Amino acid sequence: MTTDDFAQMPDFTVAVPGESRPVASVYCADLLSWAMGRAPADAAWCTVMGNVNAVAVAHLADVAAIVLCEDAVLDEDAREKAAQQGVIIVRTGLPAFAAGVAIAQHAGLL
Repeated sequence: MTTDDFAQMPDFTVAVPGESRPVASVYCADLLSWAMGRAPADAAWCTVMGNVNAVAVAHLADVAAIVLCEDAVLDEDAREKAAQQGVIIVRTGLPAFAAGVAIAQHAGLL
């Protein structure tokens, strides 16, 4: 699966597009310091954190995309920073666990 595949998945919309990347795993966490040290590269990071600090963590951890869950708000500073840094952000109304399962099933990881 690549980040381009999010556009075809029901319940997912791309909020900040970017260059296509492979999605190798799913990671769910809302504590930024936890995600910074544990999110694997090329993961779809499921979180409710839609601020500029989450974008910084995604960039440092080299995740494939932030998956903003539960219709959490993406603030405008975060949107701009993500576009500048090439961090893809996808939105969904699903809770993080359900989003992670949907992504893993779509990617053939389960």
